[in-house]
Amino acid sequence: MTVKTTLSFTDRHHHFVTAKVGQGVFATQSAAVAAALEQMMQDEEERDLALSCLAHEIRARMETPRASFVDQEGAFSAAKRTINAMLKA
Repeated sequence: MTVKTTLSFTDRHHHFVTAKVGQGVFATQSAAVAAALEQMMQDEEERDLALSCLAHEIRARMETPRASFVDQEGAFSAAKRTINAMLKA
């Protein structure tokens, strides 16, 4: 369903949208606004998913017993060996 509405733009935004329509990037100004809204909606969904995954990872790490922690030297030892081997080659 399409809903008709009235929007106000700054001169800068109006010129940008008008130019994009003129270049054939969008068929109409309405199509340009719809595309921008779709992008905003997708960005919000992706941000929500990322935050959810981050929260899950934080919870999982908080449940990790201290005995399972890896010290700094152990965490980076493989990377240091790789770098040193590359530097010697």
